[in-house]
Amino acid sequence: MAIKEELITDRYALYNGDSCEVLPCLPDESIGFSIYSPPFCGLYNYSSSDNDMSNCATYEIFYNHYNFLVKEISRMTQPGRLSAVHCMDIPNPGQRDGYHDLPGKIIKIHEDNGFYFFGRIVIWKEPLRVAIRTRLKHLTHKQLTKDSAGCTVAAGDMLLIFKKKGDNKNPITHKAGFTDYIGGKEIPKELLQYKSEKDQRLNKLGHWIWRNYASCVWDDIRIGRVLPYKEGKEPDDEKHVHPLQLDVIERAIVLWSNPGDVVLSPFMGVGSEIYGAVKNKRNGIGIELKPSYFKQAKKNVFSAENAIETTEKGLFDFEEVTK
Repeated sequence: MAIKEELITDRYALYNGDSCEVLPCLPDESIGFSIYSPPFCGLYNYSSSDNDMSNCATYEIFYNHYNFLVKEISRMTQPGRLSAVHCMDIPNPGQRDGYHDLPGKIIKIHEDNGFYFFGRIVIWKEPLRVAIRTRLKHLTHKQLTKDSAGCTVAAGDMLLIFKKKGDNKNPITHKAGFTDYIGGKEIPKELLQYKSEKDQRLNKLGHWIWRNYASCVWDDIRIGRVLPYKEGKEPDDEKHVHPLQLDVIERAIVLWSNPGDVVLSPFMGVGSEIYGAVKNKRNGIGIELKPSYFKQAKKNVFSAENAIETTEKGLFDFEEVTK
């Protein structure tokens, strides 16, 4: 196993190495849930390493590379458990118009490797912000006035949900439903009285939370709620590289894993998914190829572990110490 550095505690294991080399060394059916963003071939370049999937010369090479990884994730995932992949339609490189259907390819690869396609969540983005960040001509107002045949929608992020075939032998239970909401919406004041309700039938707050989580569009994800990442960047990094929002990660983790489950992120970046797992009393396995990101991930995940230990002693609130 080609590992440059590792950090292992009783709550998480972090590896600086290539996930395609690390995963084959990990046990079968040891993962309760996985969540990650794969590096998008042809969109961003995250490092100069030949092992980095974002550096694949063609989509064919990228999908062969990615297929190997999904096969390993399937082997490690417990039957009946889930995997969530964050992705988006991406502009066709070198072409004036059109998108490449990355989500469709990801679905096919999972279906070929023992997963059911189990749902798709669109994470809403404000179109003007997307236009400014991507500079795509088809999102400009000028193009609308010139020829709207050249205009189309701002691609939203997607969270694709996959379920491994087989029966789940360890049910993911929420006996009274949810009492804490993760997202930007304000909870209706009249529902706050149900926060301690133990009967799911009477937990009106839990029903409200579930209706929002069960929506196919998550429209109140706090885009700026991300882990520190600037210290992990190098001078030649893409300026718009941005971690996955913690709202997305934490919603998925509390929905689709139990406390104590192992959560996997094969493309850990600055540690967002493992941070979300540890914060919510899960265990984590994170793998990151790029040393600078790995270094920042160690700091970020440690902050979650340290805050939980302090909170359990009753000294202060987790969210306050991580702002």
